Amino acid sequence: MLNFENVFQGKSAALPLFDISEVSVGQHYYWEIAGYQVHGQVLLMSWFVLGVVIIFGLIANKDLKPLPEGLQNFTELVTEFIRDLAKTQVGEEEYLKWVPFIGTIFIFVLVSNWSGALLPWHLIEIPNGELAAPTNDINTTVALALLTSISYFYAGIRKKGLKYFKRYIEPAPFLLPINVLEDFSKPLSLSFRLFGNILADELVVGVLVALVPLIVPIPVMLLGVFTSAIQALVFATLAGAYIGESVEDHH
Repeated sequence: MLNFENVFQGKSAALPLFDISEVSVGQHYYWEIAGYQVHGQVLLMSWFVLGVVIIFGLIANKDLKPLPEGLQNFTELVTEFIRDLAKTQVGEEEYLKWVPFIGTIFIFVLVSNWSGALLPWHLIEIPNGELAAPTNDINTTVALALLTSISYFYAGIRKKGLKYFKRYIEPAPFLLPINVLEDFSKPLSLSFRLFGNILADELVVGVLVALVPLIVPIPVMLLGVFTSAIQALVFATLAGAYIGESVEDHH
């Protein structure tokens, strides 16, 4: 999250790049809840994203018809896409159980990313920090990655019981440390990939808006919309792939 206040003030106004180098990243609007500090702007934006998804779903599906049309047609297209994604990654036997989870992950990440790419949240002033996409905060992406990790552990244990843990010593027992490290690295790679890409996109757009306010940032914003959709697809695909890996039968 960027704060461009006073970027061009002071004696170095003729050299804005020096001012931009001092821009602070990661300012937050804190709430005190039960003695703990939480990032209030992340909760606000997450509620906004959830509200958009819920309201859109209710409006699009309030009058379901055998032959879909309008928004119902769009929601069914998205549902079919998610079903195909889950079927490809998880497998035909188990995929229906995981369509809701993978679909929720995909839609939440997609709408969150687009909320940061399309809406000028920095124009809304809050006591401290700035509003931005929920996925612009490492806490959100780590939470999503941990949910994914819990899900593929649950999927494997549910299907195989304690035999699931045999995978750590396959194909040879000496691979145990590497297999354990792999499971620890999955949530790290998921969370930092999504966080890094979304933060980098908003940083680039913010710097371009400060330097060249007109025309130039528009192509970058459009590119951000595209990359935001790709990041949501990558996150959901990897989540499905990890679940599929945990439920597949090893011979």
